[in-house]
Amino acid sequence: MPARINKRPYGEERFQKRKVMEKEEKVITPGEETGESARKGRRSSSRESNRRGMDDSRPREQSDWEEKIIQVRRVTKVVKGGKKLSFRAVVAVGNHKGQVGVGVGKAAEVIGAIQKGVVDAKKSVINVPVVGATIPHEIVGRQGSSRIMLKPAAKGTGIIAGGSARSILELAGVGDVLSKSLGSRSPLNVARATIHGLKSLRTFEEAARLRGISLKQMLG
Repeated sequence: MPARINKRPYGEERFQKRKVMEKEEKVITPGEETGESARKGRRSSSRESNRRGMDDSRPREQSDWEEKIIQVRRVTKVVKGGKKLSFRAVVAVGNHKGQVGVGVGKAAEVIGAIQKGVVDAKKSVINVPVVGATIPHEIVGRQGSSRIMLKPAAKGTGIIAGGSARSILELAGVGDVLSKSLGSRSPLNVARATIHGLKSLRTFEEAARLRGISLKQMLG
């Protein structure tokens, strides 16, 4: 008796293989995450929510200091093998309440130079005596070959100045003043000359104390 051969239709065999493959594979639909990706997503969302909660609960401090960029220029330094390019930024900071400073920063990028200039300016802040909205007396500030004359002005005159001198006077909180540049007009030297002039100002009380008389006698 011939041996019996078990023959299966070809279509049925393919159907069984497809069912096995569908069981082994798990199809992830859009918006559905499983395993490690889902755990990472939950961790990142929890961190973000915690960060948002901390930011909302933390009080935000508003700084009174204002920054103004006076000059940004590209400078070169000759080194062995060529030239090294960098940026120099002259920055002024002030709080419009009688405090102002000027700083210089150098870096390979403009943003870095400005940040260094702001740090340097805050280290050299000076106090400016302001009487009303003007300066107490006439003064001439000097820096190198730059000279700038500052004179008190009547109320409503405004700031009669230009360039870096105007920026520094505005940041210092001076509202009425007359000025005239008498020497070199280099922005950095003019800025430092203005700082020198404002630093040399004296109040009426200081002048009376240095003379050894009362304020009424000096003004009378």
